[in-house]
Amino acid sequence: MARDGFLEMASNLARYHREHEKFYARAPLEEAAALQRTSAALRALAERWSTAEPRKPDAASPYSGAEDLNDERAIELAGILFMEGQGEPAEIARIKAELGAAAEDNAQAGEWLGNAMEASWGVAEALPRFHELADLVSERHRIISNDWQAASLMSILARNLGRALAILEALDFSPAAIREDLEGPRSFPPLLHSASDLIDHASDLAAQSATLVHDNERRWRVFRQRVEELASADG
Repeated sequence: MARDGFLEMASNLARYHREHEKFYARAPLEEAAALQRTSAALRALAERWSTAEPRKPDAASPYSGAEDLNDERAIELAGILFMEGQGEPAEIARIKAELGAAAEDNAQAGEWLGNAMEASWGVAEALPRFHELADLVSERHRIISNDWQAASLMSILARNLGRALAILEALDFSPAAIREDLEGPRSFPPLLHSASDLIDHASDLAAQSATLVHDNERRWRVFRQRVEELASADG
């Protein structure tokens, strides 16, 4: 690739991808916090159901809260309210939908970013040919490496959320089914703990991804400054 063309491309990447990464240094932290809230709500139910004694419904209203199934922490964190005359709480359905969407989004983003870094690694092979960029060769490769690692974390994050979702989808969250489990195998609590553990790990991976991308900020800044100086000098 000719010098002018390479510098133009490098300047474009340093300008727009730096700004793009500012978003992805923040967004995963917001996702991590949301996942932690979801996990905490599900874990609160698991803890409640580990010791709760099931009761037969005896409420005048079908909208009465189920005394044996509800946990105030889960209500406060995620709005999860079990009512005597209802089935699965709408908030449980919302959680499952959000986990599915987050898993799909991260899987797609991880695949795209991994492919993009594969291509970027090949393009960066030309950097050592420009002696003015010699001291920044490792910086550009570190940017790519950080993003590549972040892509892998997104893919693993997606798998953890997908498995947590599969656990939740296998459970019947109607009050009658939960009480039946509490009277028998009491398998719901450990399964909810497992789903929470998977969601917590996904949250940690999201935070790690943000840290990796945030590490690129200074590297992009100095790389962009140098490339633009070279382009101006050549012009």
